[in-house]
This record gives sequence, C-alpha cells and structure tokens, in this order.
Amino acid sequence: MQLAELKPLLAALLLPPAGPILLAGCGVLLSLRFRRSGAGLALGGLAALWLLSCNAVALGLTHRLLPQVDRISAPQLDAVQAVVVLGGGVLPLAAEYGMAPQPSANTAARTRYGVDLAKRSRKPLGFSGGVGWSALGAASVTEAAAARTIAQQLGMRIRWSDDRAHDTEENAARMAQLLLRDGVQRIALVTDPWHMPRATRAFAQVGFEVTPAPTAVPLRQERRMLEWLPSSHGLAISRQALREWLALRWMKA
Repeated sequence: MQLAELKPLLAALLLPPAGPILLAGCGVLLSLRFRRSGAGLALGGLAALWLLSCNAVALGLTHRLLPQVDRISAPQLDAVQAVVVLGGGVLPLAAEYGMAPQPSANTAARTRYGVDLAKRSRKPLGFSGGVGWSALGAASVTEAAAARTIAQQLGMRIRWSDDRAHDTEENAARMAQLLLRDGVQRIALVTDPWHMPRATRAFAQVGFEVTPAPTAVPLRQERRMLEWLPSSHGLAISRQALREWLALRWMKA
C-alpha cells in the first residue's frame, strides 16, 4: 500500500461524521472513570456533529476557512486557451444502468459545465481524472472514461484526456505534460469551489496561468430556521470545507 492511499482513511477518521462520533465515543469511555469530564466530552462530540450538519454553519466554514472564488466572466473566458475539467469520482455500481459504473454527481456536473464553457468560447476541452486513492480496487471505470461519454452525449470531443491521475497534484502534473507541449498555458479550470484554491495552486506550480471556473457553489438551501437543523448537504459541505482547509495547511507545511 502506498502512503498516499492512507490519506482517505485518515481523513475519514478525522473529519465529520466519524471525527465527532469518535470524540463522543471517547467521552462515553472516559465517563466510566471520570463521569463529569467524560459526559462533557461526549456532549461536545454530539454538539459538534449537530452544528457541522447545519447548512448555515457549513456556509460559514466555507467563507471563513477557504479563499473565495467568483464565477468566470466572459472576458476571462475569451482570454484562456483551453478549458480543463477535473474529475470528482465515479459510482462503481449503478443499479438503474444494469450495475454499470457511472460518473458521480460531481464529475457529471463539472463535465457538463466544462462542455458549456468550451462551446461558448470555442476553446478545446481537457479532462483529468483516473481513479482516486479512496476508490482503488472499487471503481472499474476511470473518471476520464465517464467524462468522455458525457461529452459525446453533449456533442463535444475532449481533446486532452488523462485517466491516470489519483489526486490533485497528479491532475496538474499530467495535464502539464499534455497541454504545455501544445503551447497551452492559459486555462479555465473547472472544479468545485471548495477544491478550487488547492487545484489552482497545484496547476500554477507546474506552469499554468489559471482562471478559476467554479461549479456547484454552496448556497442557502432552505428557510432560515431550517438552515440550523442537521441535513445531509450541510454535513457534506462542512466535511469538504474542513478537508480542503487541512489540505491547504498541509501544502504550506
């Protein structure tokens, strides 16, 4: 097992929901000997899980912990030489398609937006995404293969396709090998806004001039009162914000 393959496991244990649940479990065990301290720790873990599952808290974390990126403008899009999309996972088994692998919601949304930008600007399209470290041994189809299918259905050909990258750094390095040799340096980079700061930095480090083109920007989902009640989308956004914040700190270390 490569060291990089441990990253998803460590992240799963540290980030919500597992992190707060483990904290609460430690509190329960501690309460067997130190009742008051253990109960406080358990309640703290449960409170953390509740708050991190609220969309209002998730949006606050996103704005406070991560650099904010704006939508790409028409003049910015005209100035780039190509549109590059990063993969966001594959569903290994989809029952409605006869258990055939399908792109995840993130990969599908990013690819559709990348195709839209490429059509509007009449610029070539690139895609990078193999099988993420967490999906090794589970996914039988790469993100790039799934994206090619979507692009073809939308009437677009992917000019540069990388299906070997496992993470963001490999996305950048492999796309540099494909695009820079063709004289393409200025790119519009398509990924989720929480992933954009780290992705932009990785692509800039290998020689690209990056214009962010974020998709799936987190927004308020429900009435204000409901925003403070736990939800699956709130938990997912909190998890991604904390994950990317830790990854950015790691890159600076």
